[in-house]
Amino acid sequence: MEIFGIAGWSGSGKTTLLVKLIPELTGRGIRVSTIKHAHHGFDFDKPGKDSWEHRNAGATEVMITSDNRWALMRELRDEPEPNLAECAAHMSDVDLLLVEGFKHESHNKLEVSRQATGKALLQPDDPHIVAVVCDAALPHINVPVLHIDDITAVADYILDYTGLDAKAGAA
Repeated sequence: MEIFGIAGWSGSGKTTLLVKLIPELTGRGIRVSTIKHAHHGFDFDKPGKDSWEHRNAGATEVMITSDNRWALMRELRDEPEPNLAECAAHMSDVDLLLVEGFKHESHNKLEVSRQATGKALLQPDDPHIVAVVCDAALPHINVPVLHIDDITAVADYILDYTGLDAKAGAA
């Protein structure tokens, strides 16, 4: 399983890029899963639901299953936040695991940048950023720059970089 990241500041368009990129990649026969890192507490369970009640009562893990999907929630309680490798170990094997966030981890990644955010690039300080996806030309950087609206080029770059281009070509 290849792990490849999409990093950038909040509001840069990481999720928008991923939502466009996933169907482009799966349409080429690539099996894709994702991991999203949140910088704050989050909850997708609701008070009053049985699974919420189980967690609230102290369960460390709660799995919800149906005939369409299953989800496993784990309360960290006093445990440290897991790193990317620990999270990835829980994922089923696919061709490509796309990681949104985890910008300070040492996996290869694209940086998503938009001029409107006014944020400086992460790329000069992160050797694991192998290309930048942006809405403007960036002639001063030493990695490839791809236009944020050219999803085909971004997919091509990721597949070529990870070596999955041969699998996509065979699909």
